[in-house]
Amino acid sequence: MDDSESRAADYLDDKLQTLGDLDSLDGILSQIHAQHSLLKQQLEDAQRALHEAKQAAHEHQTSLQDRARTFKREQADIDQRLLVITSSETSDDAVPQFEAVLDTLQRLDVANGYVELLRETDVLSQEAQLQLQKSNEAALGPYKQLRSLHTRLLHLQDDAEGAAPQLLHHVNKITQGLRTQILDTFSSDLDAVLKKIRWPTPKAAVTSGLQEEWTSAVVKLLDLQTPELEGLEYSQGPTSKIKLPAVLFPFEVLVQPLEMRFRYHFEGDKPTNRIDRPEYFLQHITTLLNDYVGFVVDYVQPILLRQFRGTDLALNPVYIDATSAFITALLPMLRAKIGALLPKVAGQPQLLSHLMHEVMSFDTTIREEWRYDGGYGLDGWKGLSWEFLVQGDWFGRWLQVEKDFALARYQSIVDAPDFGDLDYESVDPKATKPTKGAIRVNDLLETITDRYRPVASFSQKLRFVIDIQIAIFDKLHERLQANLEAYLAMTTSFGRAVGGVTKEEQGKLLGIEGLERLCKTHGSADYLEKAMRDWSDDVFFLDIWEELQDRARQANNIGTMSVADVAQRTSSAVGGDGDSGALFDETANWYSRLRIRSEQIITDTLNNNVREALRPYRHINPWATLTGPSASADANLSLTAELDPLLTYLTTTLSFLSRALALAPLRRIARAVLGTISSVIWDNVLSRHRFSTAGAAQSHSDLAAICRVVDKYVGAGVAEAGLRKCLEGVQLVGLPVKGGKSQAINQTSAGGDEDEAGGDDWEAWGAEDVAEKETIERSGTEVGDFQLGLWEVEKRLFADNQSAREVLEELGFEMLSETEARAVLGRRVELAG
Repeated sequence: MDDSESRAADYLDDKLQTLGDLDSLDGILSQIHAQHSLLKQQLEDAQRALHEAKQAAHEHQTSLQDRARTFKREQADIDQRLLVITSSETSDDAVPQFEAVLDTLQRLDVANGYVELLRETDVLSQEAQLQLQKSNEAALGPYKQLRSLHTRLLHLQDDAEGAAPQLLHHVNKITQGLRTQILDTFSSDLDAVLKKIRWPTPKAAVTSGLQEEWTSAVVKLLDLQTPELEGLEYSQGPTSKIKLPAVLFPFEVLVQPLEMRFRYHFEGDKPTNRIDRPEYFLQHITTLLNDYVGFVVDYVQPILLRQFRGTDLALNPVYIDATSAFITALLPMLRAKIGALLPKVAGQPQLLSHLMHEVMSFDTTIREEWRYDGGYGLDGWKGLSWEFLVQGDWFGRWLQVEKDFALARYQSIVDAPDFGDLDYESVDPKATKPTKGAIRVNDLLETITDRYRPVASFSQKLRFVIDIQIAIFDKLHERLQANLEAYLAMTTSFGRAVGGVTKEEQGKLLGIEGLERLCKTHGSADYLEKAMRDWSDDVFFLDIWEELQDRARQANNIGTMSVADVAQRTSSAVGGDGDSGALFDETANWYSRLRIRSEQIITDTLNNNVREALRPYRHINPWATLTGPSASADANLSLTAELDPLLTYLTTTLSFLSRALALAPLRRIARAVLGTISSVIWDNVLSRHRFSTAGAAQSHSDLAAICRVVDKYVGAGVAEAGLRKCLEGVQLVGLPVKGGKSQAINQTSAGGDEDEAGGDDWEAWGAEDVAEKETIERSGTEVGDFQLGLWEVEKRLFADNQSAREVLEELGFEMLSETEARAVLGRRVELAG
């Protein structure tokens, strides 16, 4: 049984499994016949497609064979022709010879084109020459065609990568020659009119009879120049690296006699020609503008408007505005003069600096007073100074001159005898006093800012900031830092041993002399830090900062410096995405750290000296034995003798600091010193000794004396706040045994009590009725007419924390904690047991 029969048997077994399946036999046969018909149709379609594919392949093969035979015939024909033409034996030998023939034909074709161009050029030139003899205006037509041909050749020359320089040179020579000839003729016509109106007298005017002749002469020159202005908008001058606006031909004629006058006065051996007075020839130009601008506005401006209205040239002020065109015509003589003068003054720093500042001042005058933009639109005219500093590469030399001048001036300030003297008159009396040297250095740097403020180049401004201003700030910071380090070295044990500082010298350094030295550093750092913060808000430096940020975000380098180097010298925010940061951030931060450190050293010095001054006071112990009615009030108490060193030191020190420092740092230092005094008295007096009422009154009198000295120089309330803990402790330990009127609080707080016999008071108070005692104390606490007594406070203070907090609050104490209050109150002699 073959495979087909096996598959048919399997199919029938699947469909006819029971007797009931025989009923569907007709349907199965019908389905099989339908599938057979469909398969037969598909087979016929496949056979037909195969036949068509074979036929197409046969036809394609036949076509390829025919094309191959045709190609071989044609190749043989070409080879035969090459052999015939080149007399070569093989086609490989014939091809190079044939290519050489084609190359020759191509050169002949190019040469023919050159000849045609030369012929066209010659025809146009001859026609222009012929027309020029008949009519000046008629010569413009051929000239414009020749000019157009020359312009077209320029573009073709660029596309061809300079393939025909000789042809271009020849056409340019003929064009320029014709241009010169026509220009001379047209200029002569205008010059004849100018002689009739007596130009260049300041009162020259075009009369009505000459108006037509004047207009014709100016228009012809403008017509001659218009193709150049539309094609090559800028001519090349001595600063060929940049584009300079072209001088209009009519203004060239107008300026010629003015240029002759300029050269007469400022060339040769005339008294006005002085290399140390560049302002002479610069002011001469502004004088010419003032004298003749009225003429050009009245008689040239209307012609320019008619000539250029509706053209692209009308958008450029140097062509459409007569005043701007006149300025453009005067600038070339200045460029020539400055270019000749710079090499002469290059070796003389003062003259070079003076020249550059006068040129920048002139640029500012032309730019701001005469509204000249040089045709550069929103970018504006950068000035003659920019042309020579940037394009002429004079900036490096000028920067070095300015830097040498600034460093020399800085050194002279540093070497001055009064460099380190505090200046009490130049600043506000309430401000921290800087040294005279710091003020002079700041003035020097502000002068430097004024010297380069007119500079147009951003990179040059940044170089001035970094190379001169920040460099000098760094030098002064190093000097102030060195002075501070020297002071620390001389006031430390190791420094005194190494440096050989005597005790007398050490005493001076730790006294007013040392404080003055520290205040000089602190005041100078504070003054210059504020100056730099103010500079950062100046519009000039804000513009530099914004430009710096824009460039840093777009590139990795700014001029010759990397962004990281610039950020290190100016601000860490350079190149960041935020709006924070300023140009002098890094330098200001250095001075801020120096100010903070010097203030801390002042504070530490005062704290050490205060501790030393309090040494006798903390070693005495009269507090428990003082008695007598003389202790009834502060006014009647004499100060403890051992407190005199502290009061004397505070008086001398704070008197000086109040004049040298502003109120804010003075109060910071005073609070720190008061904190030290409070700590010493608390730890060594209040926490160590026992007190009677009179002893507490005496202690309070001493504290009040300290407050009076401090408040005198620092301001009311500062001392009381700084010594509040001690004052509260003294008040607590000095409570009267028997409560009394509220006046007694004041007296006790001042250190006194109406009755010092504490034991007698207790006995008398104890003999009273307990209920009456409680009523008096309760009424004194609640109504305020009576002060709490010692025993009431002691009972409530030691009862529990809640009761202790309440009684301390009633007494008005804010600094004492419950634990501290209990410890202090326990020092009272009545509670000693």
